[in-house]
Amino acid sequence: MATIATLTVSFGLVAVPVRLSAATELNRVPLHEVHVRDSGRIRHRRFCELEDSEVPYAEVGRGVEMPDGTVAALDEADLERLPLPSRRLINVLGFVPVAEIDPIMYGRAYYAHPAGSAAERPYEVFVAALARTGLAGVAKTAIRSRERLAVLRPRHGVLVVHTVYWPDEIRDPGPASATPVTDRELELAEMLMNHLCGVDVKDLRDEYGEALQELAAAVTTGKELEPAPEPDRAPVDLMEALEASVRAAEAKRRPSETS
Repeated sequence: MATIATLTVSFGLVAVPVRLSAATELNRVPLHEVHVRDSGRIRHRRFCELEDSEVPYAEVGRGVEMPDGTVAALDEADLERLPLPSRRLINVLGFVPVAEIDPIMYGRAYYAHPAGSAAERPYEVFVAALARTGLAGVAKTAIRSRERLAVLRPRHGVLVVHTVYWPDEIRDPGPASATPVTDRELELAEMLMNHLCGVDVKDLRDEYGEALQELAAAVTTGKELEPAPEPDRAPVDLMEALEASVRAAEAKRRPSETS
């Protein structure tokens, strides 16, 4: 895995140099932008608004717009002088139980491996301590040119660094439903959920990508495709639906339990 940054995990007087690499990747069939009239690919080009001309990628940099509207161009040497303490650090501010972190806050995930043999022992102690206590480190760091909150937690003996959204980046969901529920409805819903427990995500696959490839092949060959079944949107009685679902789940489980 390619290293995207070398940072230092800092908590108390302990400093652990680590190498960050992306923990996830997207494997999907891309939908390209095309000209609908002739299926030609659409290409986006870089134009300089002052020169009104196309600019090669080698001449593209980054800049910050100033209050007066002018733009200050920043090169890599400028960014190296960024006056931000978290630019080279994963500064752990404290520890909280993992369950206290709302999953909606999680962003990108990175694996952090020890950077050098001297970092291996403190790294292993830190990861083992997180695993045994069930705690996660809450930190601030700068990854890919912006400062973010981060959560540090162990996974299979490896330290994972999750970027998380700032509190003001989480949208208010609006008022919750005020419709009351009955004890019997809750009992049936919980019973159904218990019957449906156990999903092995390793066995799941991206059926959308497969269907997209099948559709593309059909369009280019003129083959007819079977339409996908429409979901049943007819109104149903909730209690009847729950009871029927529980019966179906129980019937599906019986053969596996007796085998």
